Amino acid sequence: MLSRILIGAVGVLGAVAAPAIAAADPAPPPPNINAYAPVKPSEYAVMDNNWYAFSTPDGLTCVLQRSGGYGCSGPIPAAPQGANLVSGAIGGVPGFSHTDANVFAVAGPVKPLPPNSRISFQTVSCGTDGVVTSCVDSRNQSGFVISPAGSFILGQTNPLLDRPEGTRPF
Repeated sequence: MLSRILIGAVGVLGAVAAPAIAAADPAPPPPNINAYAPVKPSEYAVMDNNWYAFSTPDGLTCVLQRSGGYGCSGPIPAAPQGANLVSGAIGGVPGFSHTDANVFAVAGPVKPLPPNSRISFQTVSCGTDGVVTSCVDSRNQSGFVISPAGSFILGQTNPLLDRPEGTRPF
């Protein structure tokens, strides 16, 4: 009799605890930076017009290079392993890293990007709402999000290659 009561109690506890584990909040979707108002890239040109650079309210310096590279350097909130740089190149997936200094400081003082605006070059757009800063490459939907709630990389999988068994990409 005691064993039936214990089994019943464990079953009830399992039924109560299981939904709490399954109900974890998913990561928030990235902001749609292409919905932000575009700025004129030439107003953000630095390094002999080879870079478009801007600063954010939280102290980041972000750059889109005419050669195809892009990224942000500075105090990245909630970055993996304390990273202070996130960078990538058009067509690739960016990554986090740590440097001893702001790698984009060579650009000198840069103009702040107003909240709810974006700057674009070729297939990459970077923007901010004043709190969250992100960059997205429309070529492959990769990029990154920098947010006090968590900073993360977008597009770590290729939907044409990483898909459910038996499905076709076209």
